[in-house]
Amino acid sequence: MHTYLISFVAATIASALFTPLARAIAFKFNIVSVPGGRHIHGRSIPRMGGLGIFLGAVSPFTALYFTGSIREVLNDTEEMRALGLLFGGAVMFAVGLLDDVKGVRALHKLSAQIVAAVIAWKFGFRIDTVGLPFLGEFNFGVLSLPATVLWIVGIINAVNLIDGLDGLAAGVVFFAGVTNFVVAYLTGTVFIAVVMAVLAGAVLGFLFFNFNPARIFMGDSGSYFLGYILAACSIAGPLQKASATISIVVPLVALGVPIIDTLLAIVRRFLERRPLFSPDRGHIHHRLLDMGITHRRAVLIIYGVSIALCVGAIGIAFGRSWEVGAAILGVSAVLFGLIRFIGYFEYLMVIGRQKQRIRSRHVEWLRKVVLQLGPRLNSTPTEEAALAELKWLAEHARFDFIELLGPKDEVLKAWAGADYTDMDRRDMCTARFPVANNGFTLKFGWRSEYGDVPPQMDILLQLVVDQVQAALEVHQSAMTRQPAEAVADAVAATTPARAH
Repeated sequence: MHTYLISFVAATIASALFTPLARAIAFKFNIVSVPGGRHIHGRSIPRMGGLGIFLGAVSPFTALYFTGSIREVLNDTEEMRALGLLFGGAVMFAVGLLDDVKGVRALHKLSAQIVAAVIAWKFGFRIDTVGLPFLGEFNFGVLSLPATVLWIVGIINAVNLIDGLDGLAAGVVFFAGVTNFVVAYLTGTVFIAVVMAVLAGAVLGFLFFNFNPARIFMGDSGSYFLGYILAACSIAGPLQKASATISIVVPLVALGVPIIDTLLAIVRRFLERRPLFSPDRGHIHHRLLDMGITHRRAVLIIYGVSIALCVGAIGIAFGRSWEVGAAILGVSAVLFGLIRFIGYFEYLMVIGRQKQRIRSRHVEWLRKVVLQLGPRLNSTPTEEAALAELKWLAEHARFDFIELLGPKDEVLKAWAGADYTDMDRRDMCTARFPVANNGFTLKFGWRSEYGDVPPQMDILLQLVVDQVQAALEVHQSAMTRQPAEAVADAVAATTPARAH
């Protein structure tokens, strides 16, 4: 235990010393995160905190290596694995740092993550056999490499995605690291215990500067490095020494918050038809902020959930069969409570409903004919002929009716769709658009299964009105004249001409 404590304290001090240096370098080269968009901070903040974390984590191992003390802690095999882990972590740190400084395309970052995951697999950090509670063991065989790559890449991006509030990602990683340390220590996995002690210390030293109000962000360099080390060690410790019946559940539970947030992000972006790696403001921490919870309290709430999950993970690792079941039930209740508290089920239902509305039948019908309306209107010889085209529109876009209303909302003209037979408009969805802002209005009515006007329908209808207005202006219709011009014309028409 003495060795673990020294490693933890040394990493904490090193990280606390290197983080201000990283902050100064970031300001010198203008590597800062500016306010705006998804960023909720109000000033420019350096985003090179990953440099302080990386140096803080590497320093204790470097000191142990050059003093020869590392052989007192690790044997030859573990020393090679430590070097492999450090190499893969350095790759992730370098890619993240390059992204912080210059920006890297998502495909290139994903490729680098896969390479780093393969390096971890090559050095023994792999998923070979997984035991699930009540289901027994499953041997991956030739699927070991893809399973390992999927796990490591997934955790790297999960940590990166949750890095949205001051101290949030660092705190979640700290609690998960402590959980891995406890499991490794109690199962006698010295190598993983040392690495997790160092990782937790490096994160704690960084948190002195990252907790709200943050003076520096970890950036992609920090989230990639931490996610990589945590993912690799999660499958090296518990999977090798702990009971086979809980091997994969422990890391899943310990990293429950970022994993759930990532899964919800995938579902959300699929429903919204957006790229998987596109940023948004739909993460768990964003939902908490949108509920009116303060920045710091939102972080503390997620800290509390993470602590509960980590305690549950330790209970799963060392409990008896009924205790394992109780711990899994408790963990499930915590996650369900969090998602229910932030209203995520309702949020996903709204997104799904919006997705359906994007391709609703009335939107599709109008989309197919709206481009044909312009040429038809342009070829009309008179104002009456132009307005008559609205009958064609009502039939082909499946409107129940289209009406032209006067300044006093009186119906001047009306066109019914081909299927319109019921004059009862209680269940009708309607939309009104002014023509040239002079009192005349076009009103559209149709029966919608949603009861309101989808945004896509609103845009298409505005295009229709714009085309009708343009045609009326060509025919010099009184409906498109400004009120002052209309009054002047009326006065001129009723005033006798003076004799010269």
